[in-house]
Amino acid sequence: MLSKKLQLKTIDYKSVLTICFLLFFNSILSAQEVIKDSVVAQLPVEAPSGQKLKIDGIIANVGDYIVLDSDIDKAYLEITGQGGSVKDISRCQMLGKLLEDKLYAHQAIQDSIIVSDAEIRGMMDERLNYMIQQVGDINKVVAYYKKNSVEEFKTYFSDILKEQKLASEMQKKIVDAVEITPEEVRNFFKKIPASDLPTFGAEMEVAQIVVEPKVSKEDKQKVIDRLKSIRQDVLDGSSFATKAVLYSQDPGSSPNGGFYKMNRKTSFVKEFKDVAFSLQEGEISEPFETIYGYHIIMVEKIKGQEVELRHILIAPTVPEEALKDAKERISNIREKIVSKEISFADAAKTESDEKETRANGGTLINPNTQDTRFELTKMDPTLYGQVSNLKDDEVSQPLLTADEKGKKTYKLITVTNRIDAHTADYAKDYTKIRELALKEKQIKAIGKWFDDKIKDTYIKIIGEYKNCTFTNNWLKK
Repeated sequence: MLSKKLQLKTIDYKSVLTICFLLFFNSILSAQEVIKDSVVAQLPVEAPSGQKLKIDGIIANVGDYIVLDSDIDKAYLEITGQGGSVKDISRCQMLGKLLEDKLYAHQAIQDSIIVSDAEIRGMMDERLNYMIQQVGDINKVVAYYKKNSVEEFKTYFSDILKEQKLASEMQKKIVDAVEITPEEVRNFFKKIPASDLPTFGAEMEVAQIVVEPKVSKEDKQKVIDRLKSIRQDVLDGSSFATKAVLYSQDPGSSPNGGFYKMNRKTSFVKEFKDVAFSLQEGEISEPFETIYGYHIIMVEKIKGQEVELRHILIAPTVPEEALKDAKERISNIREKIVSKEISFADAAKTESDEKETRANGGTLINPNTQDTRFELTKMDPTLYGQVSNLKDDEVSQPLLTADEKGKKTYKLITVTNRIDAHTADYAKDYTKIRELALKEKQIKAIGKWFDDKIKDTYIKIIGEYKNCTFTNNWLKK
């Protein structure tokens, strides 16, 4: 996150652009387009000390990709710009990471991994919008990166994004192919010496009951009519992407013109998937409802099992009277639970409006681990604030909450179980142990992948870096 002190009034816009650029990429280190050996880096950057960096030539080739000496300096700058320490990272180690990213991207192309132009445009729009918000003018961005026009800068920026996306998709492909059996998990746990067993922090299990304010049929129809009007405008020639930027209430996609790429396994609600996979290329759906509100979808491309689409979400306005009725309803539910007329779990099953938790008595699933436990030190701050002061079996007062899309609901929350900090136990902590075992297996799979691909790929390291000791066999000794 940018420091609160980084105000435009007190900092040169060039510094802001540098920080914006670095923070938006996990790997600026893979941020050079494929260029000829005679070309050197043109991007002027400054080291943390304020000294101008040495801009040198090519130090390595990986397939069609190159690494410049200045890329290492940029990698250091990225880490320090995000508050990290680089004192224990050698230039050889940093080069090793650069080479990994280049090999991922190179092999992604060999494996015919496709990164669509529409997806890159969406990513670019998001990042450019952020940069422009910080400095106020895209021409300042273009001038800082020493490009002659907006189009030239976008071409340069597109190459950066594409390489980064190719690398991440290649790594994901390797990791997703790794599976682990219960027997492998058991053997992994048995190999850990008792003195080295991990310790898990204090955890809790939480359940909730959700009551949604009721929206009138009239308010719903207003939204449906609005979406139908937008749909007709698009059919008459208007830009769907522009309409999404202007009117969609989905913060995750509206800045990108409503763009999403998805397949059958992507974690969208069923109603959205059903509509998305029922449409042909270029077709626009009629308005349909999900738990988030009403949508229309336009499919741009269908590639095998993947769909590239744009959508617009508009949720009906919840009147104050509906909020008041929802609070009264959830207060009555709470009274029944507190008076022992009904258990919290049974009340969740019969009264909660949240489909995802209703069937299991309101128990929440940790999105990071997919089990029911939440480690206190890693719990979402909002959820922690809601449960931290609750005693065992105590039911919270009605809580008015709003999700990231602004949808308001009332909740009751209770802590159903507390687990003290403890040394790993195979039976009690199987899910966590399985995750550790899977990560170890994935690391080994990545290591083997590097061993195999390095042998089959043209790799050249130049000058003093030939003396480096790398984790991977980049020098092919």
